[in-house]
Amino acid sequence: MRTWSLPILRQYLRLALSALDLWAAAVSAAIKSRAVLHLENLALRHQLGVQHRSVRRPKLTSADRLLWVWLCDVWNDWRSGVLIVEPETVIAWHRKGFQLFWTWKVRRGRVGRPAVPKDVPVSESGMPNTA
Repeated sequence: MRTWSLPILRQYLRLALSALDLWAAAVSAAIKSRAVLHLENLALRHQLGVQHRSVRRPKLTSADRLLWVWLCDVWNDWRSGVLIVEPETVIAWHRKGFQLFWTWKVRRGRVGRPAVPKDVPVSESGMPNTA
């Protein structure tokens, strides 16, 4: 009878788990739609690019944040592709962008009701007379 040493058993277990992981990835890829695979590929390639341009901690630019906010909108399973930031961080970026958009929109135009031209007759109640 052959006895197995602990390191050999660990090696076999690792090999079996990696084979199972590979099989699960193949089944998952076969089930997913082509568009979802493209989005996932884009997300993973982007993260690799960020890792390559950063020395220690990933430094994200505004364009990086904008890409993740866009992915959050168009890809339902975007959380599965996030490796370099927390999903809550992406949601916070989305909220901040929404807040900045409305702040910009309000500041660029006039706030409140538009002024009534002086040549419009006004009734006793203070409202413009349109009749």
